[in-house]
Amino acid sequence: MTEETPGFDEKPDVPSGATPDDAEPKAASSEEAAAPAGDASEKAGLTAQLDQVRTALSERTADLQRLQAEYQNYRRRVERDRIAVKEIAIANLLTELLPVLDDIGRAREHGELVGGFKSVAESLETVAAKMGLQQFGKEGEPFDPTIHEALMHSYAPDVTETTCVAILQPGYRIGERTIRPARVAVAEPQPGAQTVKSADEAGSEKAAEQADDKDSGGPEEG
Repeated sequence: MTEETPGFDEKPDVPSGATPDDAEPKAASSEEAAAPAGDASEKAGLTAQLDQVRTALSERTADLQRLQAEYQNYRRRVERDRIAVKEIAIANLLTELLPVLDDIGRAREHGELVGGFKSVAESLETVAAKMGLQQFGKEGEPFDPTIHEALMHSYAPDVTETTCVAILQPGYRIGERTIRPARVAVAEPQPGAQTVKSADEAGSEKAAEQADDKDSGGPEEG
């Protein structure tokens, strides 16, 4: 009977040219090869998520900018409408006061603007001026159909264009807006006056030429 030597076990079969420790590096190398593949997959997933977050952020930023622009436009519209409503209200109020201002003007022309009435009238005119009311229309200025309304028409030899010769009722404006045109009497140049003037000028020029010829001893003979 063969006795087994205590403390010694049978060794596993090992291929020729290899040692038992060669199996462990092979297992480690397979684990190292699997690790980079997992990291690359995880990195790709994170990159995709980051792209999605960036896209969502860009969309939200664009929405915010659009809302901000719409809000600014809304504020400008509200401010513009508020100013327009204010101007219309002032214009309507001053339009109602124009007959009173006309009465004050007529009273001043006739010398009836005296005493307490004068003080009240001047105060009213001052308040109207502070609200932007401006009076216009003067005798002798050229007729402008955009701001003048002709109520009377005549001819005059001493005008060279259609001219306001009398202000029947002054006009009023607020800024650039006319709330009432000036009502005027106009005069146009006398028909044929330009022809007569041209003939007179031609005669004067001819007389001047004759005087020059006389001073120079007459025209030269060829």
